[in-house]
Amino acid sequence: MVLIYTTFPSREDCVKVCKQLLEERKIACFNAFQVQSGYWWEGKMVEDQEWAAILKTDETREDEVFEALKKLHPYSTPAIICIEAKKVDRDYLDWLVSTISGE
Repeated sequence: MVLIYTTFPSREDCVKVCKQLLEERKIACFNAFQVQSGYWWEGKMVEDQEWAAILKTDETREDEVFEALKKLHPYSTPAIICIEAKKVDRDYLDWLVSTISGE
């Protein structure tokens, strides 16, 4: 299992992209939440309210999700970060894999 973290400029953008990935069964689940962000952009320090998403999928779909996010994302340089889950409850992992495969 992998978790893919990304941020969006608005709740609407976040939910729209996450729902599309969910409908296409590229992910089994997502969590979305508002975050306070600070970062450098085009030579300036920026503070912003963003929406973060944690996308839950398996290793076989990691590249698919990355590519889909790059195409669908409203940011020109989105943060798309994959975190490998070291340990996952077996029942949850079985659910995740069967959900993505449509079984």
